[in-house]
Amino acid sequence: MGVGLIYGCLTPHPPIAVPAVAGARADQVRQTREAMKQVAREIRELSPDTLVLISPHGPLNPYAMGVLASAKYQGSFGAFGAPSVRLAVEGDPALASAIAGECRSLAVPLSLSGRADQTHMMDHGATVPLYFFQEAGVCSRLVLATFSGLDVETHLRFGRAISAAAASSGQRVALVASGDFSHRLSASAPAGYSPRGREFDEAIVSGLHRADYGALERLDDSLVQDAGECGYRSLLVALGALPRSRAELLSYEGPFGVGYLVARFLVEGAELSKEPPEQEAARRPTGDELAVLELARRAVESYIREGRVMEASHEVEGLLAERAGVFVSLHRRGDLRGCIGTFEPTEPSIAAEIIRNGIAAATRDPRFSPVAPEELAELHYSVDILSKPEPVSGPDQLDPKEYGVIVQSWGRRGLLLPDLAGVSTVEDQVSIARRKAGIPPGVALQLYRFTVTRIGEPT
Repeated sequence: MGVGLIYGCLTPHPPIAVPAVAGARADQVRQTREAMKQVAREIRELSPDTLVLISPHGPLNPYAMGVLASAKYQGSFGAFGAPSVRLAVEGDPALASAIAGECRSLAVPLSLSGRADQTHMMDHGATVPLYFFQEAGVCSRLVLATFSGLDVETHLRFGRAISAAAASSGQRVALVASGDFSHRLSASAPAGYSPRGREFDEAIVSGLHRADYGALERLDDSLVQDAGECGYRSLLVALGALPRSRAELLSYEGPFGVGYLVARFLVEGAELSKEPPEQEAARRPTGDELAVLELARRAVESYIREGRVMEASHEVEGLLAERAGVFVSLHRRGDLRGCIGTFEPTEPSIAAEIIRNGIAAATRDPRFSPVAPEELAELHYSVDILSKPEPVSGPDQLDPKEYGVIVQSWGRRGLLLPDLAGVSTVEDQVSIARRKAGIPPGVALQLYRFTVTRIGEPT
């Protein structure tokens, strides 16, 4: 592989993602933490010489981008109750100077600060992602940068300056764009609630998923302002630096009313080794799967917090636009918290099916009390999308690991999903489905089988 930018990523920076800070609350940001670990492993594998990290919380000049030319960086989590967690990173003043030179060539206003004999104390916008990188064994040097209050095009040019400096330096460089997205996703959010916060985050997720970088660059200024974000301009710098790379979403969640998004930008020629089979199976949901889980989460949270039933967009695409029976399951702390579904499609799209059944799982599963607002941050979601049921002649055509079962008699039907814990035999599977339907033992049954596409978060 050649030199220049070899990898890019978007990372949030919630200190609670660091286990020593989170303590017993660690599960509340499990998605984010696991995705950050994946990014860290990939950076370690590529072994860049230097990381260029864009932090929203560095020394911000409204009228100029910022680059630090310090020789050393230090940081800790003392302000967040974990003073023993400390970081130390070597700087790369030469690359910082090269970025400054490219900024002059591209007419990017820049404030170059720090000296080769100085140590700079890092903010949490840098220390949180660096914690995961160092935990994974990344030993790269660092250039710390900040964005500005200038226009979109200037941020894109700043990204181009970073890319050009990386290429001319003869080094292998990874770009880390740190930032949280909307801080206004719920009534308890740091900046208060605004419905535009969710609208903004949806636009970011959609634009990255579709690789429509132009749409991201053209977001309405009022939407960006109303969202109360700190990650948009970091993203713009990344888009300017890596305009032809392929973005992949690794996770998105919104606990505490703040949108945490982890994504990577894959650069052509930068090959990552394939994960072992056991890790491959536990890979974070991406693409359509991520959209399915996020829709289920938004449907439940909107209803529990606001009493509002979401409307399925008429512009849904991909898997969400298809029709199928859908089950939505909620888990809390590893235990089932609700599960409701439909045998066959009852709505115009899978999106509408998810909204309806997600709300029902949270509020109308007779086995559980309705989900309370304070539980939302701890919920993990699973969506099962059912194939069309097919009749079978007998139990010998069933397999509880591979197929779900529907039993029918006396005008009653009972369903059991496949691959459930504690259900290891066909006899168990049919017996449980029979009881759910209220069909007495000894009554002849019609049997149907189906498969599911299971999309879930770890519980």
